[in-house]
Amino acid sequence: MDNSEFFVGLDIGTNSVKVVVAESSDDRLSVVGVGSERSQGVSRGVIVDIDKAAGAIKRAVKRAETQANITIRDVVVGISANMLQIEKCQGMIAVGSQSKEITENDVRQVMLAAMVQNLPSEREVVSLIPKQFSVDGFNNIRDPRGMIGVRLEMTGIIYTAPKTIVHNTKKAIQKAGLNIIHKVISPMALSQVVLNDGESDFGAVIIDMGAGQTTASVVHDHNLKLSTVDFEGGDYVTHDISVVLNTTVENANQLKLYYGNASSTQASTEENISVEVVGKNEPETISEEYLSEIIEARLEQIFTRLQAPLEDAGALSLPGGIVLTGGVAATPNVEDLARKIFNVKVRSYVPTQMGMRYPSYSLGLGLVTYASRLNDIGVIADNVVNGATIDRNTPQQQPQQVQSQRPVQAPVNQTVQEQRPQPQTQEPKANDDETSKPDETKKTSKLKDFWSKFFD
Repeated sequence: MDNSEFFVGLDIGTNSVKVVVAESSDDRLSVVGVGSERSQGVSRGVIVDIDKAAGAIKRAVKRAETQANITIRDVVVGISANMLQIEKCQGMIAVGSQSKEITENDVRQVMLAAMVQNLPSEREVVSLIPKQFSVDGFNNIRDPRGMIGVRLEMTGIIYTAPKTIVHNTKKAIQKAGLNIIHKVISPMALSQVVLNDGESDFGAVIIDMGAGQTTASVVHDHNLKLSTVDFEGGDYVTHDISVVLNTTVENANQLKLYYGNASSTQASTEENISVEVVGKNEPETISEEYLSEIIEARLEQIFTRLQAPLEDAGALSLPGGIVLTGGVAATPNVEDLARKIFNVKVRSYVPTQMGMRYPSYSLGLGLVTYASRLNDIGVIADNVVNGATIDRNTPQQQPQQVQSQRPVQAPVNQTVQEQRPQPQTQEPKANDDETSKPDETKKTSKLKDFWSKFFD
């Protein structure tokens, strides 16, 4: 019997639209198709022309369909962290006057109760992450369905974004003839693939280096805690090269891709590069070192601006350090530049799947991974957010149609941080055995304890 399920990740970026098709079978996720198309109607990660964006999405989907030999209908889409807000939420409902078995509908109702708050009219809930349920005072319940009780409570986290960003994204996808089954904040999806379990638990910083913007996100205790956006990216590097060398944007982009280096000290001083200059018949010659100085200056400026909000939150003290991803992260020696600026350990992430071994595909892979790992409670939460109804009797779709079994539905350095009310309970004290651990173990334990209290 075939128990496989298909997921399609849609990454609408400033430079390109990427589609990743993956098949989940026996707890294994296999990429079966990839499509990429030049973006249109997108600026700094936000759709500004719905019709043009819809056209680019259609073309990228068509490429993925051809490669995967399937028909794509449903997608998991990433929502940029622009103007993201992170807040804790809590809801409570009475299951009945007498103890009765808690149903899926009760879980939906308590989620709806947790989402009831005075959201500004210009904002929309993108994701609801249930953290725990409580039944008649018994805490730390992950799935209360089937239990009996009188009172059901839930605590969780909600992520909200401007309605304009969410609406434009949904509208463009609908115009492309597709349905959205999950909306995911992009850094949350990235954390599924770029971080290992220890980094997600103890904390790390993800820096997504895109063409239109650079986003630094803090993940701790497997949750997105903070996000800061710098509205400069790879396109600004290209622009700098074009202006300084007096060459076209197309030529500048080629120079960046083929000869770019993020560290001028490690670039060659002897290798010469021929550059076509506007207004001159003969090309000029520059050194690789000179080109790298232009690139390094812009990237250093971006990293420096991101450094302040990360330091203010104490994120640079997290044991996981920094993980670089996104298209610009492919620039040689960019890790060395980041280490010099942030003074922490830095590594880059590149997907290992065939046909997508480039950091710009990290988000697409993260989207399908996020969707495949979503448990029943997560699926219910997504349906509550999207206003969809749950039909457990929906028959499994044929492999030829990517129809998920899950129900369908500006300042630089813009920072958002999870709201942190005063903790109501004290953290348990360490036992006496912990005092005998080595200094390094105690340091890590104290650091994790600090961040747990910091975000709680």
